[in-house]
Amino acid sequence: MVKKILEKSRNILITSHLHPDGDAIGSMIAMAKALEKKGKNIYLYNDSCIPKIFSFLPGIEKIKRNVPDYSKFDTAIILDCSETGRTGKCKKILNNIPEIINIDHHRTNTYFGTLKIVDPNASATAEIVYKIIKDLKIEICPEIAYSIYTGIFTDTGSFRFSNTNAQAFSICREMLDYGVCPHKVAQQIYGSYSLGRIKLINMVLDSIEISENKKMSLMVLTQNMLKKTDTKREDVSELINYAEHIEDVKVAALIKEGEKEKNKDQCYHVSLRSDGSIDVSKIAFSYGGGGHETAAGFSTTIPFTDLKKELMSIADRI
Repeated sequence: MVKKILEKSRNILITSHLHPDGDAIGSMIAMAKALEKKGKNIYLYNDSCIPKIFSFLPGIEKIKRNVPDYSKFDTAIILDCSETGRTGKCKKILNNIPEIINIDHHRTNTYFGTLKIVDPNASATAEIVYKIIKDLKIEICPEIAYSIYTGIFTDTGSFRFSNTNAQAFSICREMLDYGVCPHKVAQQIYGSYSLGRIKLINMVLDSIEISENKKMSLMVLTQNMLKKTDTKREDVSELINYAEHIEDVKVAALIKEGEKEKNKDQCYHVSLRSDGSIDVSKIAFSYGGGGHETAAGFSTTIPFTDLKKELMSIADRI
């Protein structure tokens, strides 16, 4: 079915969720490059800034933040996104595009679109994209290989998370045959921090609060912290892991304060992590978000003080 839709498509929009991670970005670039090999016209879009740590990926400069004219597209491919609201401003044009292909691995996926390719057992959306590319008999080049490898590598926490499966290792091993250097990927993503990011990490770690029963940890990132350290929101990638690894903690939360928009309520994004004993995707879903059992997130306009109280109350149920 996907082959039939893509064969008749000429102009394709490819997008993913707000605040994209390595899987979202890698899946977008790999799919775009593959379809370009088929002679398709591709427009890559994301509503958020792309983290600098992924700047080494070939083709990343093609991801734009300008919402395109929907009349240009006959197909949209939405990757690593549980529901259309998480695409941000792009949502308003999706209903006007004839074919919507939903490719994802989140259990909280709402199964939107005209074609749903959702596999919760996949280690990453990049794993599904790899299989589609192979099914379409598209030759894998170094650009595609780096994107697929990065998507799987980051979404499995460098093969540490519970979603790591045999396919993850097998596909990444194959990507080495196409030119991927594992050391380069690891070094780009985890091996270099700016001085500002180090200072930001210190501020965010200093904000940690622990619930009375010690099973819940909470951190806060404010716009003022970003301003003081001359950093950007994407510089907090993986920070929540510090709170998650605190002894006895079952669930960790990171509240990120968004930029205040004129005449709009203050928005916050909440990242959640679990040691595996609590399904945080259910928590995120109850707030309109999504994710996995051990890693999920949502956005909200609940006032900050109330939001902290609600999150901390989760500890009482653990």
